[in-house]
Amino acid sequence: MASHFDLTDLQLVVNISNVHSLTRGAERTHLSLPAASNRVKNLEEHFGTRLFHRNSQGVTLTAAGEAFLKHARQVLMQIDQLRGDLHEFASGTKGQIRVLANTTAMTEFMPAVLSRYLTNHQEVNVTLREHLSFEIVKAVSEGSADIGIVAGQPVGVGLEYLPYRKDHLTLVTHPDHPLAKRENISFVDTLEYDYVGLSEWSAIHPFLIKEADLVGVALRFRVEVASFEAVCRMIEARVGIGVVPERAAMRYAGLMNLHTIRLKEQWAERELHICVRDLKQLPAFARDLVDLLLEDVPADEVQPPASATKF
Repeated sequence: MASHFDLTDLQLVVNISNVHSLTRGAERTHLSLPAASNRVKNLEEHFGTRLFHRNSQGVTLTAAGEAFLKHARQVLMQIDQLRGDLHEFASGTKGQIRVLANTTAMTEFMPAVLSRYLTNHQEVNVTLREHLSFEIVKAVSEGSADIGIVAGQPVGVGLEYLPYRKDHLTLVTHPDHPLAKRENISFVDTLEYDYVGLSEWSAIHPFLIKEADLVGVALRFRVEVASFEAVCRMIEARVGIGVVPERAAMRYAGLMNLHTIRLKEQWAERELHICVRDLKQLPAFARDLVDLLLEDVPADEVQPPASATKF
């Protein structure tokens, strides 16, 4: 019976699960079929359980195989991160921070903060990606992100949350639009009109679709664009209406012919939080970024308590 397993075994299981074939999984791992089969056999003997169901159509994972796959992917991802981190050190960069943020933080807050941070931290690189809040929580919890900025109530066991900023989603229309006489409006009352939306990469896009689905109405996207500015320009051109963060709406309303209307829904008023696994365990240069994010918050937006809360 095998007494140990290695990274090749982990990669083999990942490859087999991806293609549902032992033969093609072996090819992807650059192993002969007998060698791959022997490795799978040794793994199953080592753990005393089957990892794959085998049939005429190929192979599928057992429940034990699914558990093995989850950990294998995490280990391989961490190995890739290790290689990347060591490469950064070898090239003269001493730090790497992985940040995930929702749409509002990504477009409204991060550019100015990162400009200041990177100017004072020449030895640090930052990877910034936009994701939905629940995806961010999952990534921080699993260790594939160092810092997250999420909207809504804190979720995710074992994470620390720091109150960050407030964000209100606002309806934007052309001043001549039938809804433009309204000062506030329910989201459901907007769904009979064509929408201008952000592309699917934006976290706001699936969020609005979900809220429309909850009231049983499909959002009609007449056009999808890649930025808040493009959304507002399309609205100014009478292509449709749209929902954007209030800060962006007010900024572009000062530059374009637009009308803003507050949404009545509770979900439109959102609190943003910074989430980390353990603030004290972050490298000093990563804690510096968290501190700078908090320092950037205007005095009238500071949300007590200022310390991290464990969930």
